Amino acid sequence: MNNIIIEKLDNKDVDQVVRLEQSLFHSPWTKEQFLYELNDNPFAKIFVVKIGDEIIGYIDYMITFNSATISKIAIKSEYQKNGLGSKLMEYMMDDLNSLGYGEIETITLEVRISNIKAISLYKKFGFKEVNVKKNYYSDKEDALYMLKVML
Repeated sequence: MNNIIIEKLDNKDVDQVVRLEQSLFHSPWTKEQFLYELNDNPFAKIFVVKIGDEIIGYIDYMITFNSATISKIAIKSEYQKNGLGSKLMEYMMDDLNSLGYGEIETITLEVRISNIKAISLYKKFGFKEVNVKKNYYSDKEDALYMLKVML
């Protein structure tokens, strides 16, 4: 997978991200939610993984003061298990460490308690299980709240 590019999400590519989102998540975000993150949320950053013009993954995270929160991370099903989720996580970590946000002390996220693949990825990057948020998702599944201390 040599021809992979990671770049900032562009408005023209939002429909592709929405289609990918719908194919992967129980309660997918709408186009309006992604457009809000991209154009109106001053704290959010969205990067995509592309092969040519095809978006095969993305990460959306917010930076507020001395912490960051991962809102979404996704890799197209047929490209999972190729290290692309790790590449996105590394890209985000590099961004947090190098773009002048000051000292990011923590990164947090919520993940479905049943999403073993994602939990494994987060643990690989040093995230620890902090708490279970009961009935967090619209279908009443619990969320695992995870935290990574950066300092």
